[in-house]
Amino acid sequence: MATILLRNSHFHHFSFPTKSFSVSFSSFKIHPLRLKASKMEGSEVKENEEVGSSGKKKIFVAGATGNTGKRIVEQLLAKGFAVKAGVRHIDKAKTTFPGNNPHLQFVEADVTEGSTKLEDAIGDDSDAVICATGFRPSWDLFSPWKVDNYGTVNLVEACQKHGVNRFILISSILVNGAAMGQLLNPTYIILNVFGLVLIAKLQAEQYIRKSGINYTIIRPGGLRNDPPMGNIVMEPEDTLYEGSISRDQVAEVAVEALLHPESSYKVVEIVARPEAPKRTFEELFSSVKQR
Repeated sequence: MATILLRNSHFHHFSFPTKSFSVSFSSFKIHPLRLKASKMEGSEVKENEEVGSSGKKKIFVAGATGNTGKRIVEQLLAKGFAVKAGVRHIDKAKTTFPGNNPHLQFVEADVTEGSTKLEDAIGDDSDAVICATGFRPSWDLFSPWKVDNYGTVNLVEACQKHGVNRFILISSILVNGAAMGQLLNPTYIILNVFGLVLIAKLQAEQYIRKSGINYTIIRPGGLRNDPPMGNIVMEPEDTLYEGSISRDQVAEVAVEALLHPESSYKVVEIVARPEAPKRTFEELFSSVKQR
């Protein structure tokens, strides 16, 4: 019998008889003189490509203070990107990222408040958007839809209005569990107890895929806060129904998706396995075909 422990974070911890894992509930800017990436060719965001006075590409991260979002911000900065961190509380965010990094900017951004405010937050200087948001467990049964569905749609609409044509979404395996024959999978059942969160995520994914924006949708398995154990396994959509992965590796996949055109217009599912061979990100993304 599965037991659930709710914690004050963006993830739930599920304990099963044989294993324990965490599951998250949880671009490219078109400038006047830049060619728009085609669907066939894909696009990539080059590290340190000169844009603006800083000489760095600026990536907007929604959910930047979350357990996965924080790691994405840190890895973007380490890779030489500038980051615009979209957060609900700037003062709290500044305690999450100590130090005064000149390439890290905080802006107020609540994805549930509509696309107009998000337009202002993303601004004219963001080259890509990474969405790492996730609803917080509460008595509001509509919370998953407000954050994981409408919130993501709001972000995409804001990107379209600003001409940002690169969007990375952190989703989850099993979002399409019903079509995969996983209706009785304990994880699928438990996650959907919380306001049908997987269905909310799936509908957001479908909106992104129809929007015309250059997307990479990343569906991780159960999220772990501990360091990576094992190498990344990447599979096409609706393939994986179990397994876990370190949040550090999820963040790495999100950042690398910006750098590899092979990731364009794709849904990828990821877990980590000790027995898996070490593969480059070019190999991983190339192994998944566009649909």
